[in-house]
Amino acid sequence: MKKKDDGLDYKKINEGIRIGVTLLKITLFLAIVLLTYVSLKLVVELKVFPIIGKLLKIISPFFIGIVIAWLFDPIVKSLEKRKVNRPLGVVFVYVVFIAFIALLLYIMIPMVGDQLNDLITSAPAFFNEMKDWVDGLFDSLSKSTGNDFLDIQEKFYDSINKIGNSFTVGLPAQLMAILSSILQGGLNFLIGLLVGFYMLFDFGNVKGHLFNIVPKKYREDTIDLVNQLNNNLRSYVAGTLRIMFILFAFQSIALGIAGLKAPMVFGLFCAVTNIIPYVGPYIGGVPAVLVGFSMDPMTGICSLIAVVIAQVLESYFLQPLVMGKTMKLHPVTIMIGLLVFGSFFGIVGMILATPVISIVKTIAIFFDEKFSLKERITN
Repeated sequence: MKKKDDGLDYKKINEGIRIGVTLLKITLFLAIVLLTYVSLKLVVELKVFPIIGKLLKIISPFFIGIVIAWLFDPIVKSLEKRKVNRPLGVVFVYVVFIAFIALLLYIMIPMVGDQLNDLITSAPAFFNEMKDWVDGLFDSLSKSTGNDFLDIQEKFYDSINKIGNSFTVGLPAQLMAILSSILQGGLNFLIGLLVGFYMLFDFGNVKGHLFNIVPKKYREDTIDLVNQLNNNLRSYVAGTLRIMFILFAFQSIALGIAGLKAPMVFGLFCAVTNIIPYVGPYIGGVPAVLVGFSMDPMTGICSLIAVVIAQVLESYFLQPLVMGKTMKLHPVTIMIGLLVFGSFFGIVGMILATPVISIVKTIAIFFDEKFSLKERITN
């Protein structure tokens, strides 16, 4: 007997279901973003971050020690495989590391100091050239439009003078604050080195003791998750350091060829700001280009070309080659993370945004594979 047509268009029904599932995923994503934003906003309003910041500042040497031990543990393990006693391996790694830092400071400090001195010495000429350029700009505008911009010019110079005076008045306090921060950071790093040194002797057992706290039925999954996070973060840190070193060398040489004063200072600044995805290279390149144009147009153009080439090199060659697919994050996700973390935590938040989002994604994927969360939500 022929089956009666029930008049239903199953193709349209399936298409409607697919659209509904897509809308549900988009809504869920927006809800998570909104919930994260509201939670962070609430935490800010309750002034929890300042308290957390003070606590982290107090215990920062301990975290520095953990990071140092975490970074050096694979090297020590590699030496152990070559029949080197672990305590001896720890001492060897630390001696090499401290010798490298000392050599780097011995080479860099005099060079950077000389270049900074040259930059400061040329500052008066720089401001005079800027003044001449501004005067020429206003003269050109007056001649081309037939209007008198003298009042605007005077207000502009008054604003510049006020900024300069406020900077000069506050300079001693700012220098003391910077010096205090450097000394405090150096002391924390030294204490962190000491903590990391002692942790390295027994780093494997420390991890074992921490895992023993976890109940037995969750222990295997916890170890698996921690290993995934460990591999991702280690690859990210190693890749970031390699890219920073390559960019520092390239920018220093390129800006030096361009004729820019203190190329190593600007090269170092470009390399450090490159930690911030997408916007970092531009933040680092702007001062170099401005100083270049203040010297002469050709130096400015060459400095701009050097910055653009470095950006292309970093985006299209270094990132794919060195970092590979370590983070596996969509550019839109990274940009949203930069905006959210940057609005709450400033530059530090922008630096930490990518690894934190990667950690969250790794944890989410782990739980999704374990408990099929996506299927339960969409079905």
